[in-house]
Amino acid sequence: MTKEMVHELIDGLFEEQALALGGVVAVHELRDEVVWQLVESMDVIRGRVLRRLDDQIQPFERPRDSKNRPHPAIEEFLLKLK
Repeated sequence: MTKEMVHELIDGLFEEQALALGGVVAVHELRDEVVWQLVESMDVIRGRVLRRLDDQIQPFERPRDSKNRPHPAIEEFLLKLK
């Protein structure tokens, strides 16, 4: 698989995530600032992933801060990724 193909795959993944987020926003009427913050975070993550691909650096280790634990659904999803 070429790097360009992987870039397209990653972009497709983030497009699907944005569409899923759009559905959640439409149903639950989230505040605009929450939506903007989520989308900004997704954009930062996408950039980080693409840079890792281009630079072939090691994956980012997320910090373990006991004060800021993820929502249980997010924690469960993160565990599935390992």
